[in-house]
Amino acid sequence: MKATLLHGPKDIRVGEVPDPALRESTDAIVRVTHACICGSDLWPYRGVGLGSEDGSAAEPQRIGHEFLGVVEETGSDVNSLQRGEVVVSPFTFSDGNCEFCDDGLHTSCVNGGMWGSDGVDGGQGEAVRVPRAEGTLVRLPGGADEALSASLLTLSDVFSTGHHAAVSASVRQGSTVVVVGDGAVGLSGVLASARLGAGRIVIMGRHTPRTDLAKRFGATDVVPERGAEGIERVRELTGGHGAPHVLECVGTDDSLATAVGVVRDGGSIGRVGAPTYANIPQSAEAFFRNVTISGGVAPARNYIPELLPDVLEGRVQPGLVFDKTVGLDDVAEGYRAMHEREALKVLVRP
Repeated sequence: MKATLLHGPKDIRVGEVPDPALRESTDAIVRVTHACICGSDLWPYRGVGLGSEDGSAAEPQRIGHEFLGVVEETGSDVNSLQRGEVVVSPFTFSDGNCEFCDDGLHTSCVNGGMWGSDGVDGGQGEAVRVPRAEGTLVRLPGGADEALSASLLTLSDVFSTGHHAAVSASVRQGSTVVVVGDGAVGLSGVLASARLGAGRIVIMGRHTPRTDLAKRFGATDVVPERGAEGIERVRELTGGHGAPHVLECVGTDDSLATAVGVVRDGGSIGRVGAPTYANIPQSAEAFFRNVTISGGVAPARNYIPELLPDVLEGRVQPGLVFDKTVGLDDVAEGYRAMHEREALKVLVRP
C-alpha cells in the first residue's frame, strides 16, 4: 500500500510499504479515508529530531497521527468494533483501562504510544494497524457524513487540543479569554472557548484570513501587535490588569512570555503549543503573581465523546480550519504549503 515517508529535511515522499496486518488480538485494521498534516509534523519535516548529523532520517519514517477511516478487520479480542464501521482515531493510541486512562489522561497510558514510531503505522497512508483498538478508536454513529468529515477529523487532534487549552485555563461561562496564536490550534482554542461560554475572546494574531475565521468562531477582539506592544494593547482591552484566562497555542518562549504578560494576577494559562523552549520563561514573575500554568499534550481520547455530539449536530464547525486539500500522492505539496504558510491546515485524501 501507499504511505507518506519522511526521508530527511523537506524530503517527504509517498512510497510503498507492507499492507498492515493484525499482530495482536487487540488490534484492528482501519482503511483511512481522511488524514491531515499537523503543525507538529512540520518539526521533523524541517529536520528537528531526526537524529543524524546532517538532519536526515536513518531510514524513511512513517508520519501522520490524525485520521478517520473504516474498520476492515479486527482481532479476536475486539468486540465493540465491527467491520464496516466508521471511526475516528485520537493522535495517540491507548488501552482505555489503565490507571491513567481511568483518570482521563490517555496520553500517559502505560500500554499506549504514538503513531509513526516504534514500528507503529503512521496515519498518512492508505491503511493503519491500530493497537489497543477498543481503547483507542471512537465509532461514529451512523457513519460519517462527508459534509462533516473535516470537522470530525479535527477531533483526532486540533479541536481536542484547543479544548484542552481552554479547559486547562479554566474557561467557563462569561470568561474573558486571550488566545495567543492564530494557527489551527489557536483558532480551535477560540472555538472551544466560545463553546464553553466565554463572554469575551481576544485573539493575538496578524494574519487577516485567520483572524477573520477567529471572529467567525467567536473572537470579539483582534490584537495584531506582538511583544511588549501586544501585551500593552491586551491590557488596555482588559481594564489594565490582563485576562484571567489565557491560551498559549504556539509553543515558543516568546509566545509563553506573551501569555505571562497578558494574564491577570491569579489567572490561568493553558499551554498546548508543543514547546520549543527548554525552560518556562518569566517563571519568577508568574510565581509572584500567583499565575497558574497548566496544560500539556491533549488527552484527545478523553475529550472526543464530549465534543462529538456538537460536531455531529453542526453546533460547531472546527473543520473550517482546513483551507487546502491534497491527495495522498500530492502530500509533499501539502507539507510545502504549510511550511511556507500558504496553508493553515491541509486535509489529505488517500
